[in-house]
Amino acid sequence: MRIVVQRSLVSSVSVEGKEVGAITKGLVLLVGFHVDDTEQDMDYLVKKVLNLRIFDDEEGVMNRSLLEVGGSILSISQFTLYGDTKKGNRPSYIKAMAGEQAKPMYHAFNDKLREHGVTVEEGIFGADMKVSITNDGPITILLESREER
Repeated sequence: MRIVVQRSLVSSVSVEGKEVGAITKGLVLLVGFHVDDTEQDMDYLVKKVLNLRIFDDEEGVMNRSLLEVGGSILSISQFTLYGDTKKGNRPSYIKAMAGEQAKPMYHAFNDKLREHGVTVEEGIFGADMKVSITNDGPITILLESREER
C-alpha cells in the first residue's frame, strides 16, 4: 500500500462538477493498493496516518498528530501511485491492485480510520475526480506499507 499524505488547510473533491467531499484542517490521502496488499498493510498505514506528527505544536514544531489536532481526512483512491515507468514512457500498472479487489479495500481502509473517531470524506472510487488541495506548509509525506516491492 502506498499513500501520499498532504497536510491541508482546505481541500475538496468533485465528480462531474458536483462536490462529493471536502475538509478544512487535516490530511489529504492519495491511496494506492499493490496487488499483494492485505489487511495487515491497511492496519499498519491506518496507525501511521493517525499518529504521523506533522502538525505544529504551540512552539511551531511539527510534533502533533491528526488525532491531537482534531483534523479530518480527505481520502482519494489513486491506482496511478503504482505506475511503473522503468521501461519506456507509458506507465505500466501491473503492480496496482485490480479495481474489483481495490474498491472494497479502499472502503475498509477509510472505515478503519473512522473507527478512531476521525471524519473521513471520500472521493468516488474509479470516477474521474477533480481534487483541489491547499497544501499547508507545503508538507507532503510518502508512506509505504512495505519497504521493498
